[in-house]
Amino acid sequence: MRRVRTPLAALPPWLSHALRAQRGPVPWNAVTRGALAAGPLLLGSVLAGRTSLGVVAAIAAMLAGINDRPGSRRTAVRRLGTPALAGAAGLFAGTAAGDHLGAVALTVVLTGFGLLAGATSAVGPVASQAGTQLLVASAIGAGMPVPEAGWARALAFLAGAGWLLALRLVLPTPGSMAGDFRFDGEREAVAAVYDAVAELLDAAGTDHAVARRAALTAALDHAQDALAGPRLRPRAGSASERRLHAQYAAALPLAEAATALAWAAQPLSGRASTGPRRLAAAVRAHTHTGPLPAPTRSAPALRALDDALLHAADAFDQGDGGALHTRRRGARDLLRAASGAGGREFGLRIGLSFGAAVAVAQALNHAQWYGRHTHWYWLPATAVFLVKPDLGPLVSRALCRAAGTVLGALLFAGLAAVLPRPEGLVALVALCGALIPVSTRHFAAQTAVVTVLVLSLVMVGGEPQASVSRIAETLLACAIVLIVGHLPMPGPRGGQVRARLAAAADAAYAYLTHVLDGTGGVEGRDDRAARWTLRREAYRALAEARAAIALAAHELPAVARHTEGTDEVAAVLERLVDTTTACAVHLDDTGRLTARHREELAGLLGEAEAKRERVGLRAPVPGPPAAGRSLPAPGTTSVG
Repeated sequence: MRRVRTPLAALPPWLSHALRAQRGPVPWNAVTRGALAAGPLLLGSVLAGRTSLGVVAAIAAMLAGINDRPGSRRTAVRRLGTPALAGAAGLFAGTAAGDHLGAVALTVVLTGFGLLAGATSAVGPVASQAGTQLLVASAIGAGMPVPEAGWARALAFLAGAGWLLALRLVLPTPGSMAGDFRFDGEREAVAAVYDAVAELLDAAGTDHAVARRAALTAALDHAQDALAGPRLRPRAGSASERRLHAQYAAALPLAEAATALAWAAQPLSGRASTGPRRLAAAVRAHTHTGPLPAPTRSAPALRALDDALLHAADAFDQGDGGALHTRRRGARDLLRAASGAGGREFGLRIGLSFGAAVAVAQALNHAQWYGRHTHWYWLPATAVFLVKPDLGPLVSRALCRAAGTVLGALLFAGLAAVLPRPEGLVALVALCGALIPVSTRHFAAQTAVVTVLVLSLVMVGGEPQASVSRIAETLLACAIVLIVGHLPMPGPRGGQVRARLAAAADAAYAYLTHVLDGTGGVEGRDDRAARWTLRREAYRALAEARAAIALAAHELPAVARHTEGTDEVAAVLERLVDTTTACAVHLDDTGRLTARHREELAGLLGEAEAKRERVGLRAPVPGPPAAGRSLPAPGTTSVG
């Protein structure tokens, strides 16, 4: 079958990425929250005569709206709350620095903030969002002409973000009233795992199996995050939550058996996927499963699937909780991630770009290029959104930012000429808040919406129309980050990609070590729990590495070449983890490996070693061996 070559596929990767947009249904619940966030906050402050604080609160609500993505309420507490706290701290510190420091000292201090926030961005998505808001808020605090003290600005910022978070926690989402509405996001996440298992079973023996296995990994990651969010008590408190935990735990052996069946590359009958689909429907409807059709038990993986279905049916009826099979990262692990190669690369790139933008903005401000309207903080704040390496390829973001700013500024200029003030501008802020959840599908669209919102806030605050200066500063910020982002840096480039890939290799070898050295069977139920934890860590680490590799591949060729070949290493590691899963299922059933398992493991270990050396990746650190089967050292080709 000939592959149809799309127009985007014919373009260079750095350009095709800028034109690609996400797809999906409109998140009406997030649109509703956005409409009720920044606009009403601004209206209340105008009526109360505290417009400046309302502008700060609306900015915080806007930033929180950008992070308001689908997921559970518990996940939203961390995803929205942590960046808000960092933003309030940055606003307070930036205000103090702007009030007491000169231009040079202020540039040095804000550059230090950039180095710190950039390094912590390598820890994970929430830390990255917190670093972004820290830097944006510190620039706003240092430069925005607001009469209130720093502590009042910080409280207003927290109030704005806290209002959106409160809406997220209180308002029910569509279809959430089947059972306890507090866990609607968790319920949908767990149901999606069973759907992904069914789709993987349907794809067994086809070319779609690899993509379906990756989709299963994403679903498990999402469900794990949804259930493992912050809580006031150490364990699940309500019956609904305990039931969801049990249903998630019951999905892990199903996912393991489905992965083993996909590895065998033998097509299955439609009967095999019927059970997981009925389990998914039971999770969504908050009901019992009813009778489940059992597949044939002619092979170890099919017997494992049958046993997993029986276990799931029992778990759905009992609903007495279950482990999430995740290990929390301690302070040492977080510090290692921030100070490692990826953290150093992020810190230098973000710190230098942010500092350069502050220096240029200060020079232009003191040279009176801005005239009476001191918006110098726009330049470094824009640079932050452009330069974050984990948010997208640099050139793609610069192109989208420039196009979106021009479109948004021109659109606002036309609207400002006809809208009444301030009521028309307040309504425009509310409309933009509602559009943010939809606009996040493409960075240019998001930039256009945010530009209209920010320019509206500026006019409501009493300043004249500033579309021209907004365009000029955005283009200048694009030039700064493109120059600084492509400067030679100390150490090898692609540090974050290699750090993610090394973590994935370590997790894959630890999982392989455990499977080959474990006891399994009835006596090894604790061993299975540890195995599922290691399996989850291996697949999650590989997914994170894949995401970093994909972003790096869409940079300009001069930058993308530093990570060439890493995608091949990730592909081999994924096959190694899939094979390890198939080995685990087979060992549970028979206690020994077949010749095919041994040959596949030996070949993958050798291939992984060769590709690792080719891209300059350090050797993986295998987990500690236990009594039992021996694990070959990385690079050897014998499997005991």
